[in-house]
Amino acid sequence: MAEKSKILVIGGTGYIGEFIVKNSAKAGHPTFVLVRENTASNPEKSQLIESFKSSGVTILYGDLYDHNSLVKSIKKVDIVISCVGKDQIADQVRIIAAIKEAGNIKRFLPSEFGTNVDRVQTVEPAESFFRQKANFRRVMEAEGVPYTIVSNYCFAGFFLPKMGQHNGTAPPRDKVVILGDGNPKGVYVEEEDIATYTIKGVEDPRTLNKTLYIRPPANILSFNEIVSIWEKKIGKTLEKIYVPEDQLLKKIKESPFPLNFIMSLGHYSFVKGDASIFETGDSSAVDATELFPEVKYTTVDQYLDRFV
Repeated sequence: MAEKSKILVIGGTGYIGEFIVKNSAKAGHPTFVLVRENTASNPEKSQLIESFKSSGVTILYGDLYDHNSLVKSIKKVDIVISCVGKDQIADQVRIIAAIKEAGNIKRFLPSEFGTNVDRVQTVEPAESFFRQKANFRRVMEAEGVPYTIVSNYCFAGFFLPKMGQHNGTAPPRDKVVILGDGNPKGVYVEEEDIATYTIKGVEDPRTLNKTLYIRPPANILSFNEIVSIWEKKIGKTLEKIYVPEDQLLKKIKESPFPLNFIMSLGHYSFVKGDASIFETGDSSAVDATELFPEVKYTTVDQYLDRFV
């Protein structure tokens, strides 16, 4: 068997980063995580870092903003996966610069893990965030760094536990607020599955310089369909409160950050239905469930069983 590629995760102690790191190690890749010194001293993060170590992960101390430590870390691996947060998306140019200097990287995966930002149509403040991601894509492509973009749409863990209800703590049992008419379809993928498909795709030649869509067929559902699944589980019909688009847009304009950002994400997902635009029309994208049919993903139906 060919030797597994060495993987460096930048932003590995973040939300999706944790899943990526653990899955990489589980899949047998020599796995490295770039960690800042002050992150290691954070009590909550230090516990996670110790769990990484117990899984055989190598911790490298450095910083996205320290070019030398970045280059030194990148020279140890074959593949770099960025899971940096939204405030550092533009700063990934520093990773590109370090990759170019190191000269040994087979593949780079930028911090995407969401919708296809080249196709989305939304409003501020989400629009600026998506534009920033799209601008970085152009930089990455222009620099000629081999890449794979992971597009998994909605994190199941963000939406399903509260079913998109602001200030909710569990899926609703009496009434549910639905943005728009509830008919546009979205995609909801459990974080474990996102990590599994991502790691399977990192050295697959079929994903080189392409967008890897993660859109499990059973999880392509409208808001109304998800509510219906939940109603069957609890044996109860919920009162449905629909929020028209004009009313939602007004709330977005009047609300402070981060509420306006969250609602603007809801606008593109549930009202515009941008997450359900799947036709690629070219050879620049591949479907993870078609490439890796052996992966048994968690369906929305199965996920909701946890809350019954």
